[in-house]
Amino acid sequence: MESSRLAVDLPSEGRLPPLSGATGWLNSPPLTTDELRGKVVLVDFWTYTCINWLRTLGYVRAWSEKYADLGLVMVGVHTPEFTFERDVDNVRQAVEDMRVEYPVALDSDYAIWEAFGNRYWPAVYIADANGRIRHHHFGEGGYEDCELVVQRLLRDAGGDGIPDDLVSVVDDGFEAQADWSNLESTETYLGYEQAQHFASPGDVDRDEPRTYVAPDPLRLNQWALSGDWTVERGACLLNRADGRIAFRFHARDVHLVMGPRERGTSVPFVVLVDGEPPGAAHGLDVDEQGHGTLSEQRLHQLIRERGSITDRTFEITFLAPGVEAYVFTFG
Repeated sequence: MESSRLAVDLPSEGRLPPLSGATGWLNSPPLTTDELRGKVVLVDFWTYTCINWLRTLGYVRAWSEKYADLGLVMVGVHTPEFTFERDVDNVRQAVEDMRVEYPVALDSDYAIWEAFGNRYWPAVYIADANGRIRHHHFGEGGYEDCELVVQRLLRDAGGDGIPDDLVSVVDDGFEAQADWSNLESTETYLGYEQAQHFASPGDVDRDEPRTYVAPDPLRLNQWALSGDWTVERGACLLNRADGRIAFRFHARDVHLVMGPRERGTSVPFVVLVDGEPPGAAHGLDVDEQGHGTLSEQRLHQLIRERGSITDRTFEITFLAPGVEAYVFTFG
């Protein structure tokens, strides 16, 4: 049954902007707004390391599968946040790993992003069969309303047999919804351009190698480096083996966007929580002893707490140099 908000006319929010600024396409030949006329179009802005987008992916994927044969065209617009996300091979690998099977426009120059006036990952825009945007949603959530809008616009376009039930998704892995009631740590960037709550004594030497020391204890949401690092604009680069990052957090999940700077190399690492191996609290990219190997530039899930959520200290030690660490996210 449609919500009361959808029982009234949906406003027109302007024309669907062109997709001609794409630098390439995956899973599809280039699509134009003229070719999409007559279809309901859902445009989903994403970047593959964004945990906020990953937590929406189960719904976006399910909508594409459910409504593709009923007149919906899903278009993922991949607009990169980090430099390595401009690498087509990296995006192609992410598309395969994440089972993104609908068309993906590569927006490496932000042309589509700017055409929409968009400012968020994730962001959803839904256009009717006449090419008018009728609904948008920024960030996580809003899944019921988005699907109801899709159903409404498909019916308005003359579609037959449009279901009125809503999708249900498997809530696990990176796609598990955040434990909002216990989430007291927020996205934290490690490059000096956006870094906050850095606790190693002496602040940072920008773009210069230096040996850092982590204070003990850390206060909640503080982080620190130990070892020989270069703090760059967008990331911290490890110069010598046995460098460490520590973070005092309060959350179920700990994620870190990181990777080896040189393609084709790998770096082993060890994760501890309050000085001990994580055991049952290990994430997807770590075993119970806290061991993992860094071989790709992507989001890594390091901790998923199965028990009670309290303030804890996370530590990751890299056993070889060449690591770039970009941002912590939590869930």
